[in-house]
Amino acid sequence: MSAVLSTNYLLLAVALLVTLPLVLSAVHAGVDRLLTRVSIQLFGGYIDQYRSEHPARQQALREAHFPTTYREYGSKTMLYAAVTAVVSAVAGIYVAWAVLYVLAIEPATLEEALPGPLEFLANLGGLEGLSALELFGLFLVACATLGTLAGTFTYWLRWWYPAYVADARARQIEAALPSTIAFVYALSRSGMAFPEVIRIVARHEETYGEAAAEFGVAVNHVDTFGTDVITALQHASRTSPSDQFTDFSENLVSVLQSGHSLSDFLERQYQEFQSEAESQQERILDLLGTLAEAYVTVLVAGPLFLITILVVIGITIGGTAEPLQALIYLILPLGNLVFVVYLSMVTESMVPGSARPSDVDPERPPLDSIARAARTDGGVAAGASAGGDERVRQNVERLRYRSSVDAVRDRLANPWQTLREQPSLTFLVTVPVALAVVGWRAMVATTPAGFDVTMIDDVIALATLFVLVPFVICYELQRRRIEATEAAVPDLLDRLASVNEAGTSVVLAVDHVRGSDLGPLEAELDRVWSDVQWGADLSTAFQRLGTRVRTRAVSRVVTLLTEAMTASGNLATVLRIAGKQAAADRRLKRERAQVMVEYLIVVYISFLVFLFIVSVLVAFMLPNIAGLEEVTGGAEVEALGGVSDAQIETYEVLFYHATLVQGLLSGLIAGQLSSGDVRAGGKHAAAMIALSVLLFAIIV
Repeated sequence: MSAVLSTNYLLLAVALLVTLPLVLSAVHAGVDRLLTRVSIQLFGGYIDQYRSEHPARQQALREAHFPTTYREYGSKTMLYAAVTAVVSAVAGIYVAWAVLYVLAIEPATLEEALPGPLEFLANLGGLEGLSALELFGLFLVACATLGTLAGTFTYWLRWWYPAYVADARARQIEAALPSTIAFVYALSRSGMAFPEVIRIVARHEETYGEAAAEFGVAVNHVDTFGTDVITALQHASRTSPSDQFTDFSENLVSVLQSGHSLSDFLERQYQEFQSEAESQQERILDLLGTLAEAYVTVLVAGPLFLITILVVIGITIGGTAEPLQALIYLILPLGNLVFVVYLSMVTESMVPGSARPSDVDPERPPLDSIARAARTDGGVAAGASAGGDERVRQNVERLRYRSSVDAVRDRLANPWQTLREQPSLTFLVTVPVALAVVGWRAMVATTPAGFDVTMIDDVIALATLFVLVPFVICYELQRRRIEATEAAVPDLLDRLASVNEAGTSVVLAVDHVRGSDLGPLEAELDRVWSDVQWGADLSTAFQRLGTRVRTRAVSRVVTLLTEAMTASGNLATVLRIAGKQAAADRRLKRERAQVMVEYLIVVYISFLVFLFIVSVLVAFMLPNIAGLEEVTGGAEVEALGGVSDAQIETYEVLFYHATLVQGLLSGLIAGQLSSGDVRAGGKHAAAMIALSVLLFAIIV
């Protein structure tokens, strides 16, 4: 018997073995190289033969910045599609086998096993035996159909993905373009040569995002092929997915070729892009208003209407428990999750993320600067032997390892500060505890009579609150710190500019303004001044400030100051430009917050209406039906179709679960509508879940 079973599943095992290299290639570079060579050998000639027929695919690969050639990507696409088609064809054999097995069951047996809404499928049972030719034809059709569909879909998906990435990059480029052009404008006004300006911009991709990456294309073209800046910018404009960046690059090339004032051009471009950013924000806010109304109609009022109708039908004729379960446990969550994903795409260009945290200890200078100092300042003299360079490299590696160990030690020594900086780390503690409690309660809820869901739903709700509340506390503390810090940036820049315009050096200007009211930045400027007094140069002190604060606004200021100070000591103009950009960003953010709070109120009101109607159904309608059966002996209720105590309890449980599901998902969507970040919905989700638990604890 075991030999027969092993033979039956041999093809499935072979199919899984064939897919193993594809899975390993995603995590192992050697396997990926091997698959690349095999795919090029098999399909490289075919891809080259039809290359000219697909210029859009080649352009999408360039715009998406995929580190691969068209021949390599196309060959691997063909290989993936072929393997998927073969594996799916093998799976088609087992699908046909399973269908035949099910259809061979007697209709009466199927009818007993299927739920009420699917009982009509029992009519398909009782299939008589098929001849060998009919079986072969059935299996052939199943294999061909599944294999062709799966292979075609894989082929289409692989070629669609670069275009999707390119579109996402275009949105990110256009979102970062105003601040990037302001940075270019400020550096050009500081007296720095333009080739060096774009090289600096390309170096700060973590701060300026995909817009800096586009300038990096031009820089790489200059470094790799030795072309001039104008030719490199023309190449970058042709390979960019953003129409705005293409227009800017072409206009910039025209200005550079004509000899007109570069600063005047950059100032006009900055003002135009800032106006475009404001117009784009207005369009997105209008779209969010439409989406908020659609959400309330489709995913709040619509499910509530369906729930009410299904309950009424269940009271009259019965048999609506399964559709209610499908609505509450499947349709409602999936609909909300799709809405969350779409909202993320809409708000992506509005709310850029904060600067990436650095692994460098804020109290220690960067290791690269240590290495440079070691080569020139008493450690290893310029022109030293290769052995000396090797010793420097080894020392830097030791320092790098020590810095990593110290960073981990500092995080463990101050867990509260670590959680404030990375709120998601709270899940490492709360999620295992919550899962353990839910698992223990699930074992208790499992009895010989079956699984009692009423013994575990409250535990799941409280466990969800246990997971959300610590994260919400840490996230809100981090968000408020970032808000307060970024709010002080325009004032800091204006005050530094005013003092510098009066003839004071930048170093003394920092000492002059650090005692003013700058909120959280006041203490940070004190630490900058302490670094300077202890012998650090101002650029290093500001770099440590950016490492400590870790917000995008401060990172931009630090980058601008440290780069501009190398070109000129008169930074008043640069500081004014940066201050104007920071103030414009703050103004746009305040306008977003004022408009988005309306959508937050809309979501809260819709959820409260949902909760009110459900509570009325649970607290009044269902108990009155049960009381009607006791008073009249069940005559009127039997006329309606009959509602037992077990059915009433089932409806109450379903209503409770509906409020929990709706509360969790509505809270996340409320946060996304109000701030553009789904993480901000944690506090709203926790509040709605807590309100649902409290209400049902009172009325049930």
